Amino acid sequence: MNKTNLYKGSLATIILKLLNEYDKMYGYEIAQKVREITKGDLKLTEGALYPLLHKLKVQGLLDVEVVKIGGRVRKYYKLTEAGTKETVNKLAELERYIKNMRALVNPRSRDS
Repeated sequence: MNKTNLYKGSLATIILKLLNEYDKMYGYEIAQKVREITKGDLKLTEGALYPLLHKLKVQGLLDVEVVKIGGRVRKYYKLTEAGTKETVNKLAELERYIKNMRALVNPRSRDS
């Protein structure tokens, strides 16, 4: 399993967390922020990012604001109230997963 497959299950959580932290962002901005934070280790492709943003919108977790900038249309994504609640749930779920993986990968000696 390559690292890309490991990240796929966490992409929604990553997007929700960024929007919770930065209020509203457009798609390219989200991709760039992920690349910046991970120092290039994780690169969100358009093929992964935009369908997921659409799915989160359909689920009622995101609102979209369309802004015309210099003749171009830019969609800004922002969490709804339900999206904010889901972010808390997803982050708690991810923290439990990371804790369990650490325990499995690097178990502490119980004999001490």
